[in-house]
Amino acid sequence: MNDSRVPPWLGKVVGVIAGFLVVRADPPLGALIGLLLGHAFDAGWFGRRVREDPYQVLGLSEDASDAEIDLARRRLLGQHHPDRAADGAARHAAEQRTRAINAAYDRIRVLRQSSRRR
Repeated sequence: MNDSRVPPWLGKVVGVIAGFLVVRADPPLGALIGLLLGHAFDAGWFGRRVREDPYQVLGLSEDASDAEIDLARRRLLGQHHPDRAADGAARHAAEQRTRAINAAYDRIRVLRQSSRRR
């Protein structure tokens, strides 16, 4: 587990306290609503996702050249191409991996373009 992540119980605690303080007419009801909302945040229902490092997906370091990035992408796409999969489950896994490789490549391009503009 990464130390920089928020503890999994923090959303519940903050939700209970905030609900208790906000709903003054019925504090236990506010605490319950806050607990439920805190659980939803802790479970990731509101889209809080930790992005995977795109360089790690391609097996590269951040100081890789553009040519190395292109080569790593082509190599990985060749290895994980869905047409090479034998059955349905392997094909689905290959499609997921291909999507992850393409998303990482696109993310690296966006990061590099934004750093070049500065």
